[in-house]
Amino acid sequence: MASSSAPVHPARYLSLFLVLLVGAYLLVFLTGDKQAKTKLGIDLQGGTRVTLTARTPDGSAPTHQALTQAQQIISARVNGLGVSGSEVIIDGSNLVITVPGNDSSEARNLGQTARLYIRPVIHVIPAEGQGPQPPTGAPPGAPLGGAPGMPPGAPEAPLGGAPGMPPGAPEAPPPGLAGIAPGAPGAPLSPPSPAEQPPPPATPAPQPRPYPQEPPPTPAPPPPTPGAPPPPPGAPPKPPGAPAPPDQKDLTQRIADEKQLRQSTDQQIQVLALQFQATRCNEPDVLAGNDDPKLPLVTCSQDHKQVYLLDKSIISGEQIKSADSGLDQQRGEYVVTVQFNDAASRTWADFTAANVGTQTAFVLDSEVVSAPEIQEAIPGGRTQITGRFTADSARQLANVLKYGSLPLSFQSSEAQTVSATLGLTSLRAGLLAGAIGLALVLIYSLLYYRALGLLVALSLTASGAMVFAILVLLGRYIGYTLDLAGIAGLIIGIGTTGDSFVVFFERIKDEIREGRSFRSAVPRGWVRARRTILSGNAVTLLAAAVLYVMAVGQVKGFAFTLGLTTILDTVVVFLVTWPLLFLASKSATMAKPRFNGLGAVQQIARERRAAAHATGQG
Repeated sequence: MASSSAPVHPARYLSLFLVLLVGAYLLVFLTGDKQAKTKLGIDLQGGTRVTLTARTPDGSAPTHQALTQAQQIISARVNGLGVSGSEVIIDGSNLVITVPGNDSSEARNLGQTARLYIRPVIHVIPAEGQGPQPPTGAPPGAPLGGAPGMPPGAPEAPLGGAPGMPPGAPEAPPPGLAGIAPGAPGAPLSPPSPAEQPPPPATPAPQPRPYPQEPPPTPAPPPPTPGAPPPPPGAPPKPPGAPAPPDQKDLTQRIADEKQLRQSTDQQIQVLALQFQATRCNEPDVLAGNDDPKLPLVTCSQDHKQVYLLDKSIISGEQIKSADSGLDQQRGEYVVTVQFNDAASRTWADFTAANVGTQTAFVLDSEVVSAPEIQEAIPGGRTQITGRFTADSARQLANVLKYGSLPLSFQSSEAQTVSATLGLTSLRAGLLAGAIGLALVLIYSLLYYRALGLLVALSLTASGAMVFAILVLLGRYIGYTLDLAGIAGLIIGIGTTGDSFVVFFERIKDEIREGRSFRSAVPRGWVRARRTILSGNAVTLLAAAVLYVMAVGQVKGFAFTLGLTTILDTVVVFLVTWPLLFLASKSATMAKPRFNGLGAVQQIARERRAAAHATGQG
């Protein structure tokens, strides 16, 4: 279409737009929840407000700088998921997150501390009620269950061993735990140094110590007196060092107790912690996000089916350069792919080369997300985190890892519903105003341009159908929510589309005034009109882009929908309006003034020709 004489193929343009429109609606009705519904913002559908209370390991009040940094990271996570309409504000020592909808899980996920550490696996046992089968991906020869350090096939310790121990705990940790050869399944990854090797005792000691420098563990309490009532079913007695219930100690002391029990370097306490933790994997973890990466850790898997004894961290989440998610075609499951920085890449390559056949755990907020077995050395610093991910959970994990961990850990203290009565009233008023404006545009077009006004109506319908499908898909895949500001952008977009039609039609009138017929005026008018249309839409799109980048809050939604409708206006004018008008110019019926509304312009052209003819004769 470089000139008016170039061949035009209107059927191709119309077919292309039809393919795009049908493809968009196939995605709407065949993917996701298969419902043609847009996500509404807080001001239209209401939402959930979750208050996250900051907590520090030492119990001190969080600093304003830490809260501000946490607010910025959570806001970046929101932006990473799209224009979701969420709000993040600081309220004293709390962060208040407001998200659209009645599901508070999204706000809780945004407040996830996301402290990721990669820790070598020392030992793993099934959680209570999971049976003695080895976990998926365990290295060959891993013990099936029972006390850590027992050889494969050894009988489990009898239930109800030493008084005060959890069911299945031995009276003393087996000496085999301290003497497992490095590299054996379930063994520590680094052997004790010669200075730490215990001297062989002259006589068998009842409780051998793997580290003579440390004090002996606290002895078990005396057995209960005969006739004492047994503990209720499902409430196992707590071993020494176990944290007290919430009503007996404050949060700071509970975290300290958890660290003392689950991050001890004493292998005897590690045995107790493993078997005690196996009885409470389904309980909330007080230590979540507060573990010390320089110490071992006893924790549960994310599915609460295994309990791990982990070595100190070798790589932290701060060393992740980028993260994304996707579907692994070979496994048929969703994975999170992370790219480490240069230092961590070298560490990861050396570690995987030296520990082929062992398990390594990816620990997120003190919980094992996955613990795959190392099959080969992994150079380059790019690796995958596997687990029972869905598309949403994988995307959320990649999002939080991409923008870094929070400087504080948070616990949800309050969740409440936000009303949308004011927004619904405004929505009705806005939709009514938009409908009135659209009706006036159509009436004006029909009165002024006659049958050509029908082309305006058809083009606006095609544009509206495409906009709706795109909004549904954006809400489904990036969490975009439509709010009042976004609706305002859509209404202004109607005016932008109407301007394009007016420009085109007026250019056709200019050609007819110069004496051309309707048939020849349409392609010539299009050549002149499209430059003006592109220039005007480019200015509007540039303004929308600047507004989106510079603005905050709901103004971003306005800029987003304004830019979207501007782009679609250009697509519709080129693929729908122009081909339809070209086809109309070939019709003898549409060339008649009573149908195209161009009788007055044609009369002016005849008068000009007559005047020119009279001047030439004179």
